Parts: sequence; structure tokens; C-alpha cells
Amino acid sequence: MEIRLLKYFYTIAQEETISQAAEVLHLTQPTLSRQLRELEEELGTELFIREKRKMVLTEAGRFLKDRAEEILDLTEQTQREFKNRKHQLFSGHFSIGCVEADNSDTLAMMLEELLSDYPEVHFDLYSGTGDEITDRLDKGLLDLAILLEPVSTEKYETIVLPRKEKWGLLVSTDSFLAQKEELTKDELQGVPLLISKRPEVQELLSRFMEKDVTDLTIIGTFNLIFNIFSLVENNVGSAFVIEGAITGREVDTLKFLPLSPTIETNCVLVWKKKRSLSPVVKELIHRFSTAFSN
Repeated sequence: MEIRLLKYFYTIAQEETISQAAEVLHLTQPTLSRQLRELEEELGTELFIREKRKMVLTEAGRFLKDRAEEILDLTEQTQREFKNRKHQLFSGHFSIGCVEADNSDTLAMMLEELLSDYPEVHFDLYSGTGDEITDRLDKGLLDLAILLEPVSTEKYETIVLPRKEKWGLLVSTDSFLAQKEELTKDELQGVPLLISKRPEVQELLSRFMEKDVTDLTIIGTFNLIFNIFSLVENNVGSAFVIEGAITGREVDTLKFLPLSPTIETNCVLVWKKKRSLSPVVKELIHRFSTAFSN
């Protein structure tokens, strides 16, 4: 399967019409239609249902669209890396992922310093859950990432960042819990909980509560914290989060309560072992290492 055909297919899926996709790709409609038929014949399945005004993806088409996005991203990333090898550091390009955490400020500080010294450097910043970011890191779509521990030391090189992330409960200011300044395991008994999908996070709370995960009062899970603000505000449940995930957000209806005894974890800068790194990525790693390594 040619990258060119994947790009044609992906553009049609985005634009939802052959005519609009042909305009974006600077092709004639008959040419693009023919290319799509050839791709469907090659795969032995229909990728679109042709309706009057738009092209609707079939189940096979939706599957291919997800794969095509990853392949095209990886192709673009690879092409950029080869271009970077032809240039000096001051004109490099890199991509980095970051979870929602207090150490996001640390990343911002390091990027500010790097771009101040090398103003022609460009970067792509990807925000998401730890699982989403590690998936993209493993596929080569990201050069670096900032993740919450625990992180596999078998696959990645790591640098521990300075500020620890404090865990606690995000509650509504209308909740009876909002009168407290911290929470013990006894005070958490029976509280309806919203928690990350990550097994490591659930296990963290399980150890604190001295209960099996299945015995916790978990009413729902989430990936990004922004999606659960309204649920907490309306007392549907209270969310187990790190304080850094809400730092800088002006939400008067919510309150963060740290746990007692305190639970803290580190954020780490990670990159894949044995991966060839561009000069600009090596420079950024060197700056993190100089600033934070013991």
C-alpha cells in the first residue's frame, strides 16, 4: 500500500467529499475517484458508503483511518528527522508529550530557555494520558515525554524532575468534605470516587486505603481531568488526582484536599533506549540532565 494512496484516502475521510478532497490535494475529481477505487480493490473492501452529499466511512474505513493517521504522522516525523540531520541545531525540530502535572511548568521553563538560545527551533507538544503518550512514544511519533511514575526502566532512559506530585481528592466546595484541609483513609470510606483508568493509579489509592481495588467505591473512570470537573462540581463524585493537574485553573467551585499521610510521586523525562536522537533532542536532554540529575 502506497503512502500516497493513504494520504488520498485520509484527506477524503477528513473532507467527507471527493470534490473538496480533490481541491485540497490539487487533483481532478475523476483522478481521485479512480485512486480510491484502486485502494478499495487492493484491500478487497469498501471504505466509504457513498451518500448524496458526503462520503461516510464504513467500519473498515474507520479502522484504516486510525491506522493511516498513525502511519502518516510517523512518515512526516521520519522525513523531519532526515531533514534535521542536514541542519545544525539552531534549525531543528522535535516532538514531546506531557501529562497533566505540576511539572508542566518545568517543561515550559526548559522550552523557553531552549528557544531563547535557538529561536529557529520548532516543537510539537502533545498533551494526553500516560497511556496515550507512551503509545505514541513507542511508535516513534514522539521524541521525548514527561510522565508520572511508575515508568518502565526497561524501555526508557529517564531523568527524574525536581517537584514531586502530591495526590489528593478534588471535591466540590458544596461537599461536606470541603470543610477539611486533608483527608485520612477513614474519611474516604464510602466516598463515591472518580479515578484514572491507569491500573497503577488505582493501585496507588488501593495501598493508601489498605483495600483491594475492587472494594473501593469507584463510580467512574476518566483519562483527562478536565472532563470530570462538572461531575465533581455537581457532587456526582470526588476525583482522585494530583494537585498539579489543577494548578493554574481558576475553578472556584472545586477544592483540592491532600491525603494524610501524604502520597507523592515523581514526574520523569523519558525517551526510548537505543533510539537515534537528533541534535536538538540531545541538547534538550542535556539541559534537563544538567539541571536536575543528581
